[in-house]
Formats: sequence, structure tokens, C-alpha cells
Amino acid sequence: MQSKLSLAPRYTLDDESAWLIGIDPVRRYWIKVDGETTIKITIPGLLIPSLETLKEAIQSFRSLPVGATLTLPTFTRERLTIHHLTSNLYAIPHPVNGALAWHLFDRETVEAFLLTAHPDWRCAPQDIALGRDTLIQSWELSSVA
Repeated sequence: MQSKLSLAPRYTLDDESAWLIGIDPVRRYWIKVDGETTIKITIPGLLIPSLETLKEAIQSFRSLPVGATLTLPTFTRERLTIHHLTSNLYAIPHPVNGALAWHLFDRETVEAFLLTAHPDWRCAPQDIALGRDTLIQSWELSSVA
């Protein structure tokens, strides 16, 4: 039996496959794993209390040496962990179908994600529904438990 799970899917902003579904109001990155429409994940995005904190996070990312890890706060209990693997290659670990996978990104993509934490950033109107869907799902889970 073949598994559709890739342990290291790679994404770039100029990728031909439409892997980025959207970024919701709390900066969660909605991704189709390997561009596969049936496997979707949400990676929690950076949450900052001030513009100065955003600058510090961006500077920390830009100066991250190869082999090092950067852990940043998010809107959820989860932390955003970024591993610098090699020149222009970063990994963000996040489970897919119960198995931990390292999602690989180039520098430009990770930096673009981090910049969505800017206080003036607004998600696309259609991406508001992504956050609303998550909220509805959490309410359903609460009422079942």
C-alpha cells in the first residue's frame, strides 16, 4: 500500500501548485500538503504584541545560523518553530494525519509568513471564512465533549 504522506513537502511562493489556501485573521497558514487538495493543515503563525517585537522576530529569523532553531509565539498554545537546515531552506514541523512532517520552505516564503504579523496586515476577505470554520469546529468539539 502506498502512502500519500510526504515527510518533507516543499513549498515556495512561486510554486506552480496552489499549496497556500490562505492566511486567516489570527495568522494561521492554511496549506494543502504537497498541493494535495484532500490533505490540509493549519500552521500557527507569529503573534506579536508590538511592531518592535515584529522587528526583533524578523531580525532573529534573518540572522538564524544554519543548524539553529527559532521558536516564536502564536495565537494558540502551539509555538511556531523554524529550523534553518541549509542555505535558503527552512523547516516548520507540523503533523499530517497524525505523523510529524517537516514542511520545507525557502527564505522568502517564511519571511512573507512572518510579515503577516504586522499590525496593519489584513487577510483577504475570502480567508476570513477559514478562521470562522475553525471556530465553528471548536464549538462542535466542545459541545460533544
